[in-house]
Amino acid sequence: MGRSPVSLSRLKLGRLKVVRRQLLQRYEHQPFVSCLAGLYGCQWRRYQRAKAQPGECCCSRLECGSFGLLIVTFFLTLVFLYFWSEAQNDYNDFDWFNFGNLGFWFPWSVVLLVVSAALFTYIALLLVLAVCLLSEGQRLYLHWSHKIGILVTLTFSISATAVLSDLWSKEWKTLLLSFQVTAPFLHVGGVLLMTLLSWPIALHFFRMNKRVRQVIILGLYLAVLFTLYLVPLGMYSPCIKEEGTLGPAPILIGHRGAPMLAPENTQLSFQRAVEAGGEGLETDVTISYDGVPFLMHDSTLRRTTNVHEVFPNRTSTPAAMFTWAELEMLSAGAWFLTRDPFGTASSLDLEERSLVENQTVPMLKDFLDLAAQHGRLVIFDLRRPPQGHPYHDTWITRILEVLHNESSINSSQVLWLPADQRDIVQELDPELQQTSGDRASIEELQEEHIVHLNLHYSSLSQEQISKYASVNISTNLYVVSQPWLYSLAWCAGAQSVTTNALHLLKNLHKPIFLMTPHEYSMMWILTDIISAVLITAVFIFHWWRERGLPFWSGSRQVHENGPYSKFRTDTSDVQGVRWNPLFSDDTVWTVVSLPQDTVHLPHDIPVHGYPVLQS
Repeated sequence: MGRSPVSLSRLKLGRLKVVRRQLLQRYEHQPFVSCLAGLYGCQWRRYQRAKAQPGECCCSRLECGSFGLLIVTFFLTLVFLYFWSEAQNDYNDFDWFNFGNLGFWFPWSVVLLVVSAALFTYIALLLVLAVCLLSEGQRLYLHWSHKIGILVTLTFSISATAVLSDLWSKEWKTLLLSFQVTAPFLHVGGVLLMTLLSWPIALHFFRMNKRVRQVIILGLYLAVLFTLYLVPLGMYSPCIKEEGTLGPAPILIGHRGAPMLAPENTQLSFQRAVEAGGEGLETDVTISYDGVPFLMHDSTLRRTTNVHEVFPNRTSTPAAMFTWAELEMLSAGAWFLTRDPFGTASSLDLEERSLVENQTVPMLKDFLDLAAQHGRLVIFDLRRPPQGHPYHDTWITRILEVLHNESSINSSQVLWLPADQRDIVQELDPELQQTSGDRASIEELQEEHIVHLNLHYSSLSQEQISKYASVNISTNLYVVSQPWLYSLAWCAGAQSVTTNALHLLKNLHKPIFLMTPHEYSMMWILTDIISAVLITAVFIFHWWRERGLPFWSGSRQVHENGPYSKFRTDTSDVQGVRWNPLFSDDTVWTVVSLPQDTVHLPHDIPVHGYPVLQS
């Protein structure tokens, strides 16, 4: 039994509404596409753009190469940005290294970070624009200025990575250490990125008309996705621990005092370290030409004094070749205010700035008395005087004289680090805590009566720390100033760390990345499950949309451009539709006369195959 005329009219009207809605949706995307194409290729006008038919390549060979280069640049810039942001712990060393080579102070580390972040943001935005254009079915055309920008960014990333790898190769160990605390969160970020990419990938997968291309694009996507899903199986982090197994927080030793709060290796710096809660003080000792041990890290006085003003002809002279009377003439604090190495000097008030300016080069005796007064441990590097110095051969004896006869410190408070003449020192003062800067076998360390190890943080290993701790040899790591690195040292069981940031780390009450294995498993599994569900839903949606809204012209299927242009109708179901061309300025418009409404569309929207009947 056939349908009634009323039912047929309603069906025709319903299908016309579908036509109208799909056409409007297609038109409403034009401003969005114009913005994308304008920013990516400076193609702000519609006639400048071209669309890719389903299954066709999205761009010419040149533009394919540009898009591939954009992807490579994105990943290389991302690697460098992550590498340099995780190297913040050593920014101060990097800047002073450049000061020694260039002769002037400049915060190169921060500038490098800002430049790399800006370039990465630029490349990431270009990549987002390209993906959005592909999602809209547009052919890619990258403007020549962006191509130059990509080449500049790529050159910068490769050059900076190569230079830093040559001059600062140990920072790659820092990068590997950072994965031990950030890997669980990088995994979540990677899965989120792959979930977002499922939308354009699913769209193009179902629009492709060649099976080989479908298999390649889906195979690559799923390979990366499942790899990310399974990465946690090979992850290791000492901060994933059972509840109750975390040891005590490492003791904090002030590196040259509190160098973020006051000039390094000055009495004010060590006082600030004590006030901040440091349980130990670290410094560097040199012996003056007339036999007075004083505190100075560098071999010359150029970096941390005003020697260029007082003795302009002796800026390169070894510090040990100055007499104590000459050293007392120097300011050891003014440089801190002018160079502001940690960006903290600007926060000092007038009284504090006056204290800083009046700092002088301190004697070892004063440093030891300060530590004795507050009951703090001390550890120091001892620089041997150069050839021709009166104390070149008796430097160890002179330091012991200060310890025993001139200061009030107890020998048990001293972590004796110099390796020279260790047997003699041990025999003369067995109460000194023998400390080694070399990682050796347990047997060798015990033979030398070593009770402490003083190692660079890049040597951090939970297994090694535990092995030494089993024979009562504690491990001190230097220089640890970033919270994530301190958290890692804490989780690995380090007994102490030397730091520039006493005032910051003292407020850290637990490792910032600490979690139990159960919590980590739940985070990992839930992330993968939610991602898999969302990706499946995206693929089902695109499959339904592409399959449920085909466009037929007779018996031949015609694929239109854009995600909203595929729908089905029959000319026999539409009556009273008229197409009339109108002209307004330079734009050709078409009026679609529908039973109850009129739709205006620009002529760059394909209309071939739409129902066209004369009334």
